[in-house]
Amino acid sequence: MGISEILEFVKVEHTLFSLPFVLIGFVLADQQFGSDRLDIFWIILAAVGARGLAMALNRIVDREIDADNPRTASRHLPSGAMSIESAWILASVFLSMLLFSAWRLNEVALKMAWLPVLAFAIYPYTKRFSWICHFWIGLCLALAPAGAWVAIAADDHGWAAITGSLGGGSEFLWFPEIFLISLGVALWITTFDINYALMDVDVDRSQGIHSFPATYGEAATMKLSVFLTAGWMVSFIMTGIGGREIWVPTVILASMINIYIVTNLATRATISSGEMENYQKSLFRGSMITGWALLGSLVFIAY
Repeated sequence: MGISEILEFVKVEHTLFSLPFVLIGFVLADQQFGSDRLDIFWIILAAVGARGLAMALNRIVDREIDADNPRTASRHLPSGAMSIESAWILASVFLSMLLFSAWRLNEVALKMAWLPVLAFAIYPYTKRFSWICHFWIGLCLALAPAGAWVAIAADDHGWAAITGSLGGGSEFLWFPEIFLISLGVALWITTFDINYALMDVDVDRSQGIHSFPATYGEAATMKLSVFLTAGWMVSFIMTGIGGREIWVPTVILASMINIYIVTNLATRATISSGEMENYQKSLFRGSMITGWALLGSLVFIAY
């Protein structure tokens, strides 16, 4: 099992996709509290471990479903290219990366590491029961900026960084910025995942998978996508992040691009499998650019 096989198994490009969320949380915390020189290294390592663990668990739990789907039948586990034992070893390695990095950060980060692990373990099963699965994966990714922020804030405030119990009073240091950033990420990733599921509408219906597109159809998916995109746009704008001459226009432009993708481009996606493949590439690239553009504007404001 080589490095390229491992990177393909965990879809390393999706780690690059989710990394801006983590770094946004770090930048906001660094501006509030300051950070040690190695904090960003341990946060990134924890993010890589968390993302790898999430992907490995999803692949393990979904291996039989993947085997019955022509699009996913060639994946490592259903095709036999990787054994289930190797997949569990990889999951253990990624879990160890997450826990070790959290331990190096602080006690609060380590003791809260159970939360993303539990969320990751539950996600693959949600699609078997409800289209809420899309919102659940949004919640999983929303933990990224929140977790990075807590990892820094807890150095100064310990558990009070979460509970808000400071000096005998209550002050939620994570509100409004981190709360609204995490809410925006949740809505954003939910939108992405709902549209990602358009690839498997017919197969999902035949397998009893409760994706939103399989349950309600393409037209409803488009309407919900526009609503959710407007939601994350408002959420990001309401954070009150300084430098509005940069942050707000970036948020608005990114949301308009994403709305164009999930409407105009999505309409053509149903014409053929080739158009659907092109649509999925545009969807991924649009979301990837959105994350890094928002991070870039925040870094420009902060530093």
